[in-house]
Amino acid sequence: MITLDQKIAEFISQSLDFNGWPFGNLLLCAIALVLSLLLCGAIGLEREKRGRTAGLRTHLLVGVGSCIIMIISIYGFPAIFVDHRDVARLAAQVVAGVGFLGAGVIIYKNGGTRGLTTAGTIWISMAIGIACGSFNFILATIGTIIIMIVLVSFKKIESRINGKDPYISVIVESNKPALKDILDTAKKFDCSIHDLSIQTEESSETGLIEIIFRAKFENHSEKNVVEFIAALEDKLSAREIQLLNHKV
Repeated sequence: MITLDQKIAEFISQSLDFNGWPFGNLLLCAIALVLSLLLCGAIGLEREKRGRTAGLRTHLLVGVGSCIIMIISIYGFPAIFVDHRDVARLAAQVVAGVGFLGAGVIIYKNGGTRGLTTAGTIWISMAIGIACGSFNFILATIGTIIIMIVLVSFKKIESRINGKDPYISVIVESNKPALKDILDTAKKFDCSIHDLSIQTEESSETGLIEIIFRAKFENHSEKNVVEFIAALEDKLSAREIQLLNHKV
């Protein structure tokens, strides 16, 4: 099956072929590099605006680098030197290599995992770069549009879905086993703890920490939330417990 992308690539490569000099192929490679720069830059910019560790430059490097490797895989080993070549071999190595790079931005801290979405965008930037490098321009463009819709629009949908789960702030003395007490209490209420963060309380008092987390109940109800807060107050002897995004 011949795709529209292949027709476009064939037209460009043949239209600028002067006396055996393949200037069309050079133009085709330049278009692939510029397009990967723009498409992966759009994804990287979205990550940069959200303050993620892997931002604009990381996504640009991954996307353009993948594009270059794919072009080398196609043009870098002429048939005159290699009898049997596999143009997808280098691309397969890129997929595995970028997987390790994406894993590096995933952080497990304080009982929560962060960076999964950014790891996914790094991986998809690689895929877009490979698509550009293999001259599948339309596929790369449509893929980027879909990814941007997922990153921007689906974030709002995700927020609405998780909006019923209360974020709870607990201020407690740092020498108390607060985290263990929170997890034990949550277990009794069939509640799982997400997005947990711990920071030093900014106040005149010393030795206080603030623990913020999202409580996700198996059977969510206002009664469960109220009883869970009351149980935390009894268990923790906290200085202050408050709901940040929930009305009861």
